[in-house]
Amino acid sequence: MADRTGGKINKGIVSKMDTQGSKKTILKDVLKIGEYELSSRLLVGTGKYKDLSESHAAIEASGAAAVTVAIRRIDAGQTTDAPDLLDVISPERYVILPNTAGCYDAASAVRTCMLGRELLDGHALVKLEVMGDSRTLYPNIVETLSAAKTLCKEGFQVMVYTSDDPILAVELEAIGCVAIMPLAAPIGSGLGIQNRFTLRTIIENSSVPVIVDAGVGTASDASIAMELGCDGVLMNTAIAEAQNPILMASAMSKAVQAGREAFLAGRMPRRAYATASSPLDGRFFS
Repeated sequence: MADRTGGKINKGIVSKMDTQGSKKTILKDVLKIGEYELSSRLLVGTGKYKDLSESHAAIEASGAAAVTVAIRRIDAGQTTDAPDLLDVISPERYVILPNTAGCYDAASAVRTCMLGRELLDGHALVKLEVMGDSRTLYPNIVETLSAAKTLCKEGFQVMVYTSDDPILAVELEAIGCVAIMPLAAPIGSGLGIQNRFTLRTIIENSSVPVIVDAGVGTASDASIAMELGCDGVLMNTAIAEAQNPILMASAMSKAVQAGREAFLAGRMPRRAYATASSPLDGRFFS
């Protein structure tokens, strides 16, 4: 099991009070994925916005350090005079995470990753997703495993979208994937965290980051994922389809941070009965 409060996977927020009562931060909280260290545990996508300007503003408001790009669905400068997404999300500022959205078999997913590596000058970090069908967008696990094996052998650092099967998560880590990304509900559904117990099992068994990849609909969902012990949350639709995407991006940033701090702080135990907040000793007339 990974040490999610200060070990190899990430460094927890550790603070102490000095004699004047001010807080001193000893360690900065970073998310380590493969060879990358991310300053934010919120990862965001680039699709579904009304235009590149809105996409840029929402990404800025989210504070994300890593941004996913669907290589098969973008024009990254290939067409003359077309808007260039990589001007909006510069690789000099963000960790670009090319993904294989739209792929339904291992071969096309591998080809897409190869193309992404060429477009981004040898960039090895990728998000692998191989869909089973267009209606549910559930992962095709057989094809996902095949693609993951090939990509890891080819030197890619693979962040893999998967189901919430704990056994499969262990297998994907053993193959060499640098992050496990289980769904919390179907992609784009906004249903929130529907599988808390299986997510907890994946987290407990994993020594690489576990990042919820689908199902978040609002800020409280993101907080719940982080309170469960997830290392991060990736989202697109929850922000892009909000009535005010830029404001929602800001809310998601705060929610992820709040959930992370609550996880590190450790919640109080649940009890079946009430316990008094005030001490019982020293009462008048006792």
